[in-house]
Parts: sequence; C-alpha cells; structure tokens
Amino acid sequence: MVSSAKLRKAEKAVNGYLPYQQEMNRILRSYLSSDIEVPSIYAQIRDVKRVAVVVFASNSSLCGSYNANLIKRMHQSIVMHRDVRKEDVVVFPVGKKVAQAALKMELKVAGNFEHLSATPSFDQAQELANTLMNMFVNNEIDRVKVIFYHYESKGKQILTVDTFLPIQLEYSQPGEMQTDYIIEPSREEIINTLIPMVLRLKIFASALDAAASEHAARTVAMQTATENADDILQTLTLQYNKTRQQSITNELLDIVGASFK
Repeated sequence: MVSSAKLRKAEKAVNGYLPYQQEMNRILRSYLSSDIEVPSIYAQIRDVKRVAVVVFASNSSLCGSYNANLIKRMHQSIVMHRDVRKEDVVVFPVGKKVAQAALKMELKVAGNFEHLSATPSFDQAQELANTLMNMFVNNEIDRVKVIFYHYESKGKQILTVDTFLPIQLEYSQPGEMQTDYIIEPSREEIINTLIPMVLRLKIFASALDAAASEHAARTVAMQTATENADDILQTLTLQYNKTRQQSITNELLDIVGASFK
C-alpha cells in the first residue's frame, strides 16, 4: 500500500515533467537543423581512456530484481570498455545498493547521492550534472554513461543505458521544423546555454524515471510476496487439518480397540 501511494506520486511527477523535456529536445533539434554551425565542447568525441558510470538504483531492498539487474548491467558496461583500466572507471552511485555493489567490485566511487534516489529534486540532479560536465570539460573523463530504468507503466520498466557525454546531437528531418531563426544575442551563447540545460534535464528525467520504476517494482514484488504467502498459508492450513483429523482418527481407533479388550 505504501509503495502504491508513492508510485502514484512518482508517476504524476514523470508525466508532468515529460512534456517539458520533450519540448526542450525539440527546440534543440530544430536549432541544430538550421544552417548554423554549433560546435560544442560537450559534443567532442575523443579516445576513451577514462569512463564515468552513473547508476540510478534504490536505497533499500524488497523490490525484486530491480537492483540486481542494474548492478549486472553496470558490470557489463564497464567490461565493454576493454581498453579502459579498472582504476580509470568512476561510479556515481545514485542509491545505497549500487554504492555497496561498486565498493565490493573495488571500483572508484565518487560522491554520495542517496538523497537523489530517495526524493529526486532538480537542484540535486543539476548538481550531479554540473559535476559530470565539469569533469568532461577538464578532460578528467572521456565518456559518461547513465544506467537507469525507464518507466512506461506499472507492469513495464525498460532497463536503459544511455551515453550522457559526449552528447549525441540529433537533427530533425528537412521540412519538419522551422529553421529560419533570428539569433540573439549570439550563436555561441545560445548553444552554450541550451546544451547544458538539456543535459541537466536529462539527469533529472533519469532520476524521476528511476524513482517511479523503483516503486513500481516494489509494488509488484510485494503483491507477488503477498500472493505467495496466501498460497503457503492455505497449504499449511490444509496440512494442519489433515494432521489433526488423522490424530483424532487414531485416538478413536485406540478407544474402540481398548473397549473390545
């Protein structure tokens, strides 16, 4: 019941935020589709020698295989970068469970983001996004991956691995959007403001998705556990009644046998 109540709140937050994020992405795509050169340091592709992995998990258990699948996918993502040494991988754990798993794997853990998992807020997400962007700009990391569950419905959450940096700039098809812009104050200032804004929104969207998916997974897990407990209770009750009936029958047989003697 508690998870269901939290799920309704988290689902409302996701549905309320999604149109805003989609519109910001549309604006960026439309802007990039115009005849404007928009070089951005956040889109710079370079040799991958240092990797950061942001994993959105939960702070507690009792949510089925939710955390186990995220941790497994984190390990797979790290193994995929064969040219990257283990000591050059940094994990940003959003959630206590993934932080514990990263320490067991002897990975480098950066920061504590348990609060972002428990109650996602834009300020917290912006702080994390700014940290990642600054590290990328300063050449401390060459690629950032984000691993989270994308929430679609109570019964469906999709495990998603997304490249956060370098940002993958998407262009709209010709004729889809307006491209004749009057740009003020300058092209550089627009793109230097728009791309970081989209990146911050992306981290916040991942946090909201993860929170809703966690509560959905916990709701389903608790429903399954309740149904299994009811089945066990029925089985044990039947077994108890059979044992009790057998005991009564044996006592009656002993009484009848003694009367004949």
